[in-house]
Amino acid sequence: MNFLSDDQKMWRETVHRFMDEEITLEYIRKCDMEREYPYEGYAKLAKAGWLQLLIPEEYGGNGASIFDYAIMCEAIGKYGFDFAAAIAVPTFTAMNVVRFGSKQQKLDYLDPFMKGERRFSISISEPSAGSDAASTRTRATLENGEYVIRGQKLWCSGAAARDVVIAMLVRTDPAAPKHQGLSVLLVPNNTPGLDIRRLPTLSRRATGTTEIFVDDAKVPEANRLGAAGQGWEIIGANLRLERIAIAAAYVGNAQTVVDTALRYAQQREQFGRPIAEFQVIKHMLADMQTQVDAARLLAYRAAEMATRGEPCDKEVAMAKLFGSETLQFVSRHGMQILGGHSMLPEADMERYFREGMQSTIGGGTSQIQRTLIAKSLSL
Repeated sequence: MNFLSDDQKMWRETVHRFMDEEITLEYIRKCDMEREYPYEGYAKLAKAGWLQLLIPEEYGGNGASIFDYAIMCEAIGKYGFDFAAAIAVPTFTAMNVVRFGSKQQKLDYLDPFMKGERRFSISISEPSAGSDAASTRTRATLENGEYVIRGQKLWCSGAAARDVVIAMLVRTDPAAPKHQGLSVLLVPNNTPGLDIRRLPTLSRRATGTTEIFVDDAKVPEANRLGAAGQGWEIIGANLRLERIAIAAAYVGNAQTVVDTALRYAQQREQFGRPIAEFQVIKHMLADMQTQVDAARLLAYRAAEMATRGEPCDKEVAMAKLFGSETLQFVSRHGMQILGGHSMLPEADMERYFREGMQSTIGGGTSQIQRTLIAKSLSL
């Protein structure tokens, strides 16, 4: 990627080396196999100062660019998107606190977040509100200075970990049009009235995906993020950064898939020679690397446009769409190249395959991304 600046190249090398030496492939594998939240890895990234990367300098952060953040996400996703999600999901909400939070909320949440003492999760989906997120039914009624919340949320990543504040999309004005009656509340995950259950999902085993039953949970009015009725705007601002981050992380994971498959093909012998010498395998690997490079360019373009403050909803949707489908494509081919060995957890390919299957669903389905791209074409 010779169009990166010298500083960006150095940063890219730094984060990849950190992942190789400090986090390690073995640690990511262990967390997945044991369905264990990566507390140790999270703490290492916090100690390295990387949780503060995007936080503006006025709040004690580095004030780095979205492009720098995307480079980091590519690296932290290299051994599995799940680990990247453990870092990226809290960052989305932290940046919403920066943009929409009150002075007191910034004081209460940003410094503990940067130190790794406070995590965030975001809760948008419900059993009846997935891609149609504005159809949220969970209600929050303001009573005597407190919001009383009742409802059910679903697919909330990382909500069951320690010291988590959940940014919960709720309906605060049932009489308003569906996109205008929504608000976001900051709800600590130890709030009475929350029943948070980890789900035995195919992927996202370490970070964890949860279902939340909310029965008269109460938070102060001061825990509302932004103004009442501003929830849809807040969530929309979150999605752009989220999709850039996950597109980059998909690329990092997909590159590792190609590297793993290539290494195996060069070592595995059949019919008296390495299988990498067979044209059918050569062409599979050529297609895999070509698609990864294209996905990387789309992710970098979206990140660069966002850094410059340019309108980029179409480019972000393209990066997310192509990155997710690339991870799915190369991991499926990786399974085929590794053959029976791919079925073993210690080969890692089956984990990459599971992450690939999830990637076209989480963070906005491929169908939603295509709809957004078509809309930009006035279709």
